[in-house]
Amino acid sequence: MFNFSYKTQRYLILFGFLTIPVLLSLTFSYYPAISLVYYSLTDWSGLGWDMNFIGLDNYKEIFTKPEVFGALKNNLYYFIGGLVQVALSLYFAVILTGKLRGRNGFRAMLFIPYVLHSVATVIMFKNLYHMEYGSLNVLLGSIGLESWQQSWLGNKHLVNFSLAFISMWKYMGLNMVIFIGALQSIPSDLYEAASIDGANGRQKFRFITLPSIRKVTELMLILTLTGALEAFDIPYVMLLGANDTSTFVIKTVDTAFKYQNFGLASAMAVILLIMVLVFIVIQRKLLFREER
Repeated sequence: MFNFSYKTQRYLILFGFLTIPVLLSLTFSYYPAISLVYYSLTDWSGLGWDMNFIGLDNYKEIFTKPEVFGALKNNLYYFIGGLVQVALSLYFAVILTGKLRGRNGFRAMLFIPYVLHSVATVIMFKNLYHMEYGSLNVLLGSIGLESWQQSWLGNKHLVNFSLAFISMWKYMGLNMVIFIGALQSIPSDLYEAASIDGANGRQKFRFITLPSIRKVTELMLILTLTGALEAFDIPYVMLLGANDTSTFVIKTVDTAFKYQNFGLASAMAVILLIMVLVFIVIQRKLLFREER
């Protein structure tokens, strides 16, 4: 038996608990990231290990192809939908935090879409948006709004709005639950003191609620931004990026697996990572400046 001092035992325990998470991070996060950067400097096809170092040629090709960054305009629809989603999530969170009969049932109803698998959600909305038998057009026809009936997935001016609405509907419940947790952490004494001072509901929301959940709101906006830049599953499963619905990630996946150019796709993934980091820094500096 080894007789270690208390200090040595504590260091051994800490080392033991930290070793596994660090090894997992190095194995599944940092090593793949470093490999991604290396592959972006090669002409690897993704088959075998036959690759040549070509330097920054992949990055030069990306910046000389306007259609690559042109896909980002479709990501903008998801960002706008995400902002609407955050506002609606906060609205429902405020309502369902109050004394409303059956509020737990309403919370469950709004959260269920997030639990559904993305493929099942897309199949459901395919039936909703179908031109002939879609329930949306059937509903519009039954209430006398036949002129509003559209080919929701065939019209290039509407298809990205339709897809962004699916994303907004699916993830709104998760944001609402996070906001509810933040609202419930606000001490009720603040609202009672504000009521004594004669503050109305709007003033309580502006001067108590919003400042108290500032950090959570910042997190929601960061997730909205990153989610918009990384939009993939809904447009890909619905239309495979057809009808001008291809996002930056869809372009990256097609480059890797459809055209078997993993080197170029890796460079696109690195650029996406840089864009996410840059936009997060800009967002934090402009919208949520650190308090001194």
